[in-house]
Amino acid sequence: MGAREAPGTRKRDALSADRPPGGGETEPPVIGYIEPRPVITNGRQRPVATIRGVFAVRFSSLVERIAGERVTAWDIHYAAQAARDRGEDVILLSVGDPDFASPEVAVEAAVGALRAGDTHYTEVAGRDRLRGAIAQAHTARSGQTVGPENVVLASGAQNGLFCAFQCLVEAGDEVIVPEPMYLTYEATVRASGATVVPVPQPTAGGWRLDLAAIERAIGPRTRAILYSNPSNPTGVVYTRAELEGLARLAIAHDLWVVSDEVYADLVYEEAEHVSIAALPGMAERTVTVSSLSKSHAMTGWRVGWTISPAPLAAHIETLALCMLYGLPGFIQEGAIAALEHGAAAAAEMRAVYRRRRDLGVARLSRIPGLSCAAPQGGMFMLVDVRALGLTAMEFAWRLFRATGVSVLDAAAFGLSAEGHVRVSFVVDEAVLADAADRIERFVGELGAAPRVAAG
Repeated sequence: MGAREAPGTRKRDALSADRPPGGGETEPPVIGYIEPRPVITNGRQRPVATIRGVFAVRFSSLVERIAGERVTAWDIHYAAQAARDRGEDVILLSVGDPDFASPEVAVEAAVGALRAGDTHYTEVAGRDRLRGAIAQAHTARSGQTVGPENVVLASGAQNGLFCAFQCLVEAGDEVIVPEPMYLTYEATVRASGATVVPVPQPTAGGWRLDLAAIERAIGPRTRAILYSNPSNPTGVVYTRAELEGLARLAIAHDLWVVSDEVYADLVYEEAEHVSIAALPGMAERTVTVSSLSKSHAMTGWRVGWTISPAPLAAHIETLALCMLYGLPGFIQEGAIAALEHGAAAAAEMRAVYRRRRDLGVARLSRIPGLSCAAPQGGMFMLVDVRALGLTAMEFAWRLFRATGVSVLDAAAFGLSAEGHVRVSFVVDEAVLADAADRIERFVGELGAAPRVAAG
């Protein structure tokens, strides 16, 4: 096979005599190509470049900005998935993918649209009916009045977050994020060139918003604040007073606020969900990001959105033009049906998650050496393993290898979560009880008496 060119990999041959008279230089010859070579890291296959020839591989600085420990934290989950696919006895508690089927009304609407030929390009921002349904649902839940002009469809909430930060910040800017934070936030912000400024929230206080610490972190380059409510991974639902304090800081320092509310419909009875955009003075400086993934068990449909002031929404739509070019029409028809007719199914899921949460907290809290607080929303809880004498990473990998139960080392979510593991309750109650039994046996077999946890 002859030499092939890989994009961005041309390198000048310093020994080449193929130069025109006068000292100018022609385009150097291509003298090699890159051949991907797979390697296995913690059960996950990764491509690594093998270089043939004498040139060096060059990528943009973006690849460094989006890499890091928060990305590699998923390795244990990939290993668990691979083991399950091989037929091994595995219980996945390491990801927030609901085990429910998507609402039947959404499935039937999407299938009907497919059969009717709804397979062509669609409006970049999303169909008016779907954007209107999203606006109506947001207004009913939050009290903030918005319309279709404020809504832009995205390929999931993650894509919505990416689009928002591409339009809001750039190199030299800083974004404050209370941590523990969701794993992808750092890479999402850094992809824009901006820098994440993590602000640890006190573990002893249950990871409530530390407004004084957030205010101290605000500097001349601060451009925005990003958080999730309910929080992933802690399950904390921020109070109205906490968000009013955050709003005062945003207004005083002229900051954007990006509120990830993907779990807003999974708030349990003891807590009230407040959308910061509905507070006085915040509608014009807030981007609310959400999706159907968690509320309606539609993770694979990739239906997300941003809700923002109309001028920003226009910019996000322009970005979507060159990034997504519109969600498939049949997907949008399913989403419309989910929003207009799927409320009962979503409420039933929320009730099931509450039962699972109660079961998980009760079973794990009784294990000597473990402690956990009941999350107020979402589908995760953090379990403190510091008394066992293991790091959370050691605990997670040893637990998986011994029992087949996969959980995530929560340190990847931030330093304030060190010594904790994140456990999801996205399996039915019988499986969750089985996982708790396996964890209890594992802890009992560690052989060392629990120590007092570090502060």
